[in-house]
Amino acid sequence: MSPNIPLPSDGARGEGTDHTATATCFCAAVQLSFPTEGPGLVTTLTCHCSDCHKISASMFTSVFIVSEDSVNHVRGQDTLTRFSGKPRSLSGSKMTNSFCSVCGSLMYRTSTKFPGQLFMRIGTVDDFNLHTTKLKPQIEIFTKNREDWLKAGEGLLQCDGDYFADWKAPWEE
Repeated sequence: MSPNIPLPSDGARGEGTDHTATATCFCAAVQLSFPTEGPGLVTTLTCHCSDCHKISASMFTSVFIVSEDSVNHVRGQDTLTRFSGKPRSLSGSKMTNSFCSVCGSLMYRTSTKFPGQLFMRIGTVDDFNLHTTKLKPQIEIFTKNREDWLKAGEGLLQCDGDYFADWKAPWEE
């Protein structure tokens, strides 16, 4: 029997005193610990690109980027299945997707454009309070693809295309 899905009301691990929190797949076979502050936490965003539509089976994704060396695989690293397709993003970078092989939850993506960075899904974070606090998206990209029935994220930096096309990450400066 698989572990229970940790929900805030069930005592999920909130942000610890070490400024880390956890993210878990739907069946709880995979759990990661990640930083909730910089320098390990790089940025947070919402993306409306066509790749994100397909990979999330939704109209956008909500992502936070963390440095790979600041993430700990608490359990289930051997349960992750990885898939890399042809480069599809506008930058031509190749994305590798890491899924739970039991339930299919996408835990994170990596990009050849940003080596050493994990693009984690905000929806996998166990402490739901972090969704609207430290992990609330700061940037909304590919807004030109945003569906008419969706409103712009309030207070988010808006970018019609790829904000990261000319962006230098803090670790590159």
